[in-house]
This record gives sequence, structure tokens and C-alpha cells, in this order.
Amino acid sequence: MATVLDLKKLIKFHPDKISREMLAETPEMRVALMCLEAGQELQPHKAPLRLMMYCVQGRGEFVVGDETIEADEKTAIICDPMVPHGFKANKGEKLVVMAVVTPVD
Repeated sequence: MATVLDLKKLIKFHPDKISREMLAETPEMRVALMCLEAGQELQPHKAPLRLMMYCVQGRGEFVVGDETIEADEKTAIICDPMVPHGFKANKGEKLVVMAVVTPVD
């Protein structure tokens, strides 16, 4: 069975907080969509999971460990477990990130 996610219809912004929506959740994988207004930020944090952050729309600054990466649409960033990661929407630009998280064996 296929699950189709029409991201164009799922993108929603909130002026006072990051919009977060869990799109799929199974034991093997979680998929979340985060929509940030210009200047909003998801502070770097650690998780015991493997993560791919995919920039769906906009431009932002992604932090992975000690590295800062400027990324825009259609860029994917892979992060190993327990490495600090986060992202911020650039000034004047909204940012949409799809995060795909898988457990570590």
C-alpha cells in the first residue's frame, strides 16, 4: 500500500511558532514537516536516531555538529545519531523542511 503526501497542501505557517506536523509514523520510519516563518529557528538538539533533513521550500541555515550549512530547495542533509542538529529560516524567507527519521540498529 502506498501513502502519498501532497506537500503543497500540507504546508502551513504560524507567525508565533514553528508549524510541526507528523506525516507518517511507523516502527521503521517517521516523517515530519516543519514550516518556519522568516527568522524562526529549531534550536540544535540531539536524538538517538538517523535523520535526513530535506529542504522543500525556501532557504535556511542548517547546523549539524560543528558545521553550518546554507541550504535551499531540493537539498538533503544527513545527520548521524546523537549529533546536534537544527535549522533556521533566513531573514525575509520562509523555510519548509521535511525530516525523515529512522531508528538505529
